[in-house]
Amino acid sequence: MDSDINLTTSDHTSYPPTSSRSTDSALDHSTADAATHLARETKGLPETRTDAAMSELVPEPRPKPAVPMKPVSINSNLLGYIGIDTIIEQMRKKTMKTGFDFNIMVVGQSGLGKSTLVNTLFKSQVSRKASSWNREEKIPKTVEIKAIGHVIEEGGVKMKLTVIDTPGFGDQINNENCWEPIEKYINEQYEKFLKEEVNIARKKRIPDTRVHCCLYFISPTGHSLRPLDLEFMKHLSKVVNIVPVIAKADTMTLEEKSEFKQRVRKELEVNGIEFYPQKEFDEDLEDKTENDKIRQESMPFAVVGSDKEYQVDGKRVLGRKTPWGIIEVENLNHCEFALLRDFVIRTHLQDLKEVTHNIHYETYRAKRLNDNGGLPPVSVDTEESHDSNP
Repeated sequence: MDSDINLTTSDHTSYPPTSSRSTDSALDHSTADAATHLARETKGLPETRTDAAMSELVPEPRPKPAVPMKPVSINSNLLGYIGIDTIIEQMRKKTMKTGFDFNIMVVGQSGLGKSTLVNTLFKSQVSRKASSWNREEKIPKTVEIKAIGHVIEEGGVKMKLTVIDTPGFGDQINNENCWEPIEKYINEQYEKFLKEEVNIARKKRIPDTRVHCCLYFISPTGHSLRPLDLEFMKHLSKVVNIVPVIAKADTMTLEEKSEFKQRVRKELEVNGIEFYPQKEFDEDLEDKTENDKIRQESMPFAVVGSDKEYQVDGKRVLGRKTPWGIIEVENLNHCEFALLRDFVIRTHLQDLKEVTHNIHYETYRAKRLNDNGGLPPVSVDTEESHDSNP
């Protein structure tokens, strides 16, 4: 390395005289060229072009753009079994060990059967009323947020389910801005997750308390949405996945139900309110076809909830007993509860979580970091420790 450095240094030291000589020779050549050019113009001889001039006339050939190599499929040429297909089983086993988190919020006026429907949805007593509610409890004067956590296990799969109830919503004389506590709660969960995420020594698995799904209960008036319904969904559709449901659908005739569903869809479209699944998040044609059918036919789900069983044709079914018969909750001819259950749990549960993380949380995260000048948010504990230091 020393010899190389010395050699380079010595070469540099010899440059000044060389460059001066080259400058002098360049001047002599330019003088001679000028004289030759003048002589040729005088004699009328054609002008000869220098190499530099010729290079300007003849463009250099452009290099051909590099063409990316096409992936070669070798599936048909495999000499034996590799085991790539076992990755799905590996993922399944790992997920079964860690379990799932799913957080569902229910919003709507009192008396619409929110707690009963959630119990019916998960076939267990998971609602606030089933867990800690006192029947003498009065309707709160302001909107409250109450979260109840449960662990549900089925087929060896564990799911930590959190049901977030909002008692007091829409029950006041003045319901102005009554969605603000709910929006604040949703954003607080994003903030918790963000602070855990930006920690230097963060947890291997960050506790996920973010709201993955919000079931919004619409009163079965048969007429139109209330201003409160529109305002709530307009404010919160950008921060959480809203799934509108018509509660106590057995109070309407089949014709009334069909007309009301169409009217609700039209009002949501006119007011620019996007419910889940949003059109812009369809990943491919298959998703679009499936979700278009849900958006245009099923939404909003007209449901009936019940946690009581009755005997019908020798089978035990969940239903509501009326003077004219039993309304079977899971019978599609009676209501759309089965469609809602399949949608939320069996086909779109994972997508609800992914849209929450990749869209709603990322939107909050980007705005939060942008407002903070690109710096991660400072936790309250850190701020207090800085203030206490002299």
